[in-house]
Amino acid sequence: MKLSASRYLLLAAFTLLLAACQSKPVDTAPATPVAYQQLEQSITSGELATAEDQLSALQAQAPNDARLEQYQRQLAEAYLQRSQVVLQKGDVNAAATALSRARVLMPKAPALTGGVDGGIAQARKAELDKAEAALKEAEAKPKAKVIDPTAESTVVALKINNVEQLRRQLDDIATDVVNYDCVVTLQVPRTNDYPWLSTLLTKRVNKRDPNFELELNREIHRQLPAQVVLSPRKS
Repeated sequence: MKLSASRYLLLAAFTLLLAACQSKPVDTAPATPVAYQQLEQSITSGELATAEDQLSALQAQAPNDARLEQYQRQLAEAYLQRSQVVLQKGDVNAAATALSRARVLMPKAPALTGGVDGGIAQARKAELDKAEAALKEAEAKPKAKVIDPTAESTVVALKINNVEQLRRQLDDIATDVVNYDCVVTLQVPRTNDYPWLSTLLTKRVNKRDPNFELELNREIHRQLPAQVVLSPRKS
């Protein structure tokens, strides 16, 4: 009877030991130099979403590795640069997305705020604030109808042989002139073309904003078709 009880206790102890071994978490494999090289390559090549995943994996594997602060900073700056580039191209949604990722990585991440020189942190924050202000300004303006807001000027060929199409063109041109504060240059092949075209455009501009100060220039180009050059003023 005593022997049976001893066997029972031994079996119970073995079962508990086996269960403990099975429930023990598996150690995470240490980060390798290749993983850091892949992260840096992803940031350099602009594969920022991939770089974020790689950074998260490395932070889980080596949370105390000081090198990760620099990589997180590089990734945040890459997102900030992307936001500025796509904003200049007029892609507001992409700029907002990239800026939000930079926001998450820069001012809120401990790796960037802890142990970083205060002057550098302030400078980075100023860059983010500036980019965010530019983004809000771009979002506030209506979508351009005929011009490229990021270009120095836009040339629009006028359809003077089709009255209906010309009227629609001038409506869109007048809208952009007011919304983007454009200087207008009418280039016409004949002197007589200027008065009636300028009158049509001026009336439309005044209808949209009676207080708008239209700057309208005239150029005669015998070899060119009638066209208008729209040049947004710099803020």
